[in-house]
Amino acid sequence: MSKFSPEFVEQCRQQFPALGRIENGRPAVFFDGPAGTQVPQRVIDAFTDYFVRCNSNHGGVFGTAVDSDCLLHSAHQAFADFVGADDPEEIIFGQNMTSLTFSFSRALSKTWSAGDEIVVTRLDHDANIAPWLMAAEERQVEVRYVEFNRDDFTLDLEDLSKKLNSKTRLVAVGCASNATGGVNPVQQICEMAHDSGAQVFLDAVHLGPHQLIDVKKWNCDFLACSAYKFFGPHLGILWGKSELLESLRAFKVRPAPDSGSGKWMTGTQSHESIAGGLACVDYLADLGRQLTDDLDLARRPALEIAFRAIGEYERSLVTHLIEGLLELPGIKVYGLTNPETFSGRFATVSITHTGTPSSQLAKLLADEAIYVWHGHYYAQQFVESLGLGDEGMVRIGLLHYNTKEEVERLLEVIRHRVFATAEA
Repeated sequence: MSKFSPEFVEQCRQQFPALGRIENGRPAVFFDGPAGTQVPQRVIDAFTDYFVRCNSNHGGVFGTAVDSDCLLHSAHQAFADFVGADDPEEIIFGQNMTSLTFSFSRALSKTWSAGDEIVVTRLDHDANIAPWLMAAEERQVEVRYVEFNRDDFTLDLEDLSKKLNSKTRLVAVGCASNATGGVNPVQQICEMAHDSGAQVFLDAVHLGPHQLIDVKKWNCDFLACSAYKFFGPHLGILWGKSELLESLRAFKVRPAPDSGSGKWMTGTQSHESIAGGLACVDYLADLGRQLTDDLDLARRPALEIAFRAIGEYERSLVTHLIEGLLELPGIKVYGLTNPETFSGRFATVSITHTGTPSSQLAKLLADEAIYVWHGHYYAQQFVESLGLGDEGMVRIGLLHYNTKEEVERLLEVIRHRVFATAEA
């Protein structure tokens, strides 16, 4: 078996206790994944088992400390496999991507000088914009914004090319939009940035649950993501090329290591969250092993198989969703809508309805136990550029634990309840 059959999807769903929630007499539908996914039981068990078995600080010579450090080392290796890195010491843990980026931006910006330039985009989550804006202001560095194409809401690569020059020190860009689901050609972007002498910081938060990260193939310089977006606990992960991490001065306490990942992990980490993060990576790898019936398959190739199957399955879901939405009057879909282009988008769909404010539409769906987000979801530059105001859009986020039946249930609610409310 190499695909997500209905039976395999149900096997996946059975591993997520939260998916059994009943609300108003109906099973809840979790289309809120872009803001944080649900977690399988093994992640819950790993989180709690840490406290029972090896709750300890780092570096002790006694039993629980040794066991804890062994587990933490395994987690560094797991996330190195997850992002496609060779060195587990290139993996840095923190509270979340936002916190890590703010902290790291302080160190990286020390290499900039007045008159330098950095590039951000109007398509990104603010976690990959605001830290760099503040750093640029402090260092008297000019910020240049890359626009998006207004016809399909994809990143304007021609505009990016115009914004790059010999003064560019950093290009900060997302791997995928958490608003439109569009996937950016990050390998091409890295090549463009490097040709101008700039470094690249990638935000892979929204890409994490949908596509395999590959830092070596992309040749980015730094990358950050958050495990709670791909079936894990609240945990941030930062990767960087070892030679670059070693060359930078970290903001840290004096007893902390002067090299390796410990140089960047400020204070005592959430070890229980790191344990849960290890479990979520292995959950994904086990999907690949189960799909090939090779339970001994190494982690990285198992992840490759899992994400290929996830991508294929999610494209079938988003195709059904968008085709259904486009049949409804008054609905506007922000992002790619031609199925022939769906290799360039994930199953994240933002919409507006001419007769219903986004907040009201989200509430109508919530009343039917269908969970979606509304507003700007921190893609503030994008929403403001479109003039959508505080209402923003309604975001429907599909994942591999969702089903075609759930998609149809959402479409039925919009067909019957939303339009009836708007007409009234």
